[in-house]
Amino acid sequence: MALRADDWVRARTAGVTPTQLAILRLLDGRHRGWTVKDLSLHLGVSQPTATDSILALERKALIEKRADPADGRAVRIVITSAGRAVVRAGHETAGAVDRATSALNDDDQEQLLVQLVSVIRQLQEQGTIPIQRMCVSCRYFRPYAHADAAQPHHCNFVDAAFGQQDLRIDCRDHETADPSARAATWGAFQKDHHPPGE
Repeated sequence: MALRADDWVRARTAGVTPTQLAILRLLDGRHRGWTVKDLSLHLGVSQPTATDSILALERKALIEKRADPADGRAVRIVITSAGRAVVRAGHETAGAVDRATSALNDDDQEQLLVQLVSVIRQLQEQGTIPIQRMCVSCRYFRPYAHADAAQPHHCNFVDAAFGQQDLRIDCRDHETADPSARAATWGAFQKDHHPPGE
């Protein structure tokens, strides 16, 4: 309920609906854009629902449609600079969930993040939800690639080490790894995350 309420507040602040804001977030940073089918699958909504939101966003000049260079019959949805400004405005509003989690100490925040990543991964591997834009499902993620306990992971996209507390659940630079690579990455992440005996 709190997450839904936060989404409504952020969307209202940005002048869009929660579904429209979710579409803009998915498109942000994706220069090639997404198809309507991809957007509907990722959001877990029907194509007609996604199409209605896309039409509304197009009327507001927050997205635009472009021909797919790989398939002249297909259309890709691309965010505009005005759409990116709406995404930024939505990020500026701290919600109740943000306030609640920020009240936790650093260790508890990190444990909550890792457990949340684990639950999301289970849901996506069961096929309940689509693959999310998380580090652990990304082809650029290398878990425990460094000996530094503060920054053990490595992102090949930005070629930088980062810490457990910086794991992403929704990264705009995410590129889904193939199933075998995802399984190997998760195995390495789990093996090194849990102390012996767990």
